[in-house]
Amino acid sequence: MKRFFLMIALAVMCFSLGACGAKKTEVKEEAGFKPKLDTKTACEIKVTGNYNNFEALEAAFDNFNLIYPNVVLSYVKLDDYNNIIGTALESNDAPNIYITYSWMYGKDRYKACLDHAEDLSDEKLGLNIDGIRPGLISRGSSGKVDMLPVFATTQGMLVNDDLFKKEGLKVPQTYPELLNVCRELKEKGYTSPVMCYPGDAKSSNLSAFGLPIFCGTIYQNPEAMGKIIRSDPEAVEYVRPALERLQELIENDYLNLEECRKMTDNYNSVILRFFEGDVPMMICFGDTVSGTRKRESQSEAFAANPFSYSFAPIPADETGAYFYDTTNVQFSVNKNCENLEMTNEFMRFLMSGQELNKLAQIKRLLTVTKDLTFDSVYSPFASIPESRIISEEGIQMKDEVVVRLREALYAVWCEGMSVDEAALKFVSQDAR
Repeated sequence: MKRFFLMIALAVMCFSLGACGAKKTEVKEEAGFKPKLDTKTACEIKVTGNYNNFEALEAAFDNFNLIYPNVVLSYVKLDDYNNIIGTALESNDAPNIYITYSWMYGKDRYKACLDHAEDLSDEKLGLNIDGIRPGLISRGSSGKVDMLPVFATTQGMLVNDDLFKKEGLKVPQTYPELLNVCRELKEKGYTSPVMCYPGDAKSSNLSAFGLPIFCGTIYQNPEAMGKIIRSDPEAVEYVRPALERLQELIENDYLNLEECRKMTDNYNSVILRFFEGDVPMMICFGDTVSGTRKRESQSEAFAANPFSYSFAPIPADETGAYFYDTTNVQFSVNKNCENLEMTNEFMRFLMSGQELNKLAQIKRLLTVTKDLTFDSVYSPFASIPESRIISEEGIQMKDEVVVRLREALYAVWCEGMSVDEAALKFVSQDAR
């Protein structure tokens, strides 16, 4: 009997401890944004950028107005944004918040943009910088944070999952698997198993194929970026893998230039062509993926015969793919603007983990938060190990290097240049 009662007592104790543990887990939930200013404050805040429309941001405006109902927020698109924004910041109607990009650093024409930018790492502002993936945070030469990311993006390929299922194939995860799948699709009658908008050297989507492979090579060779910037002849070895993989797709007619040239632009036309339903894999950027949901109803073919699709990483080598994690849109605060205190309050609200995740979900881009919440269309990226996630800040990627890579890829596919010639062209150019 003593033994029996002892067992009951132990069971009750374990249950009680379990219940206490459950309560602790519940307490850990994020508290959310709490206002610091008088919620009755009335003022105006203007955001400007180069987006034609910004529904995700307008949704954030609505959420902020639930807390501060008398703050009037607006978004204004500027034509010729890159050339006009500096002048706009000097005007009497200067924006409170404006879109910036890390490639603006070191360029005289964007000096005004950076001079007007508030240091968003200032602890007095209380922005949740620690909740953002460190590799997405750009810092100037002085070390201050002039801009904070709102969305992240990457490169990959839109995959028609239903088509793969119908043909009894698996979406490739390694480069040898990509070649085998392309061969089987070619045998089944698909003219171009892989498609990509060629356009010209500037507008082509080819870098969406080459960048992850190139960045993986750079990541494994820490000295590579310095050699590339210096146009060191040895740097040809770092660009060669991306060019050789592209050449192999071309030689086997897995990437048919004639078929791809029927697309007329690198965004709308690409999405609508993919929605025709006969394209197994469409190489593009996450920016393109962000427009897919809206165009599902605009495509007569997709509306008539909808199918499941996802955005998968580019198979880079025998081991798998790389996830090149990069910013899409960044915001800076004009430190000389009117209503600066409320502007910073809105930024504090926007940079909370909950709001950043909501923004990414609406825009169908990647969140910039550390939890890396994925929209279902990006689910294939969730399987990439942390050791193969690369950020542009981590490898110190320069905009001029991306331009040189894009031109080299274009030369191989659209100009018939050999891999050796294109690699030499990539290295021999002076850094822009």
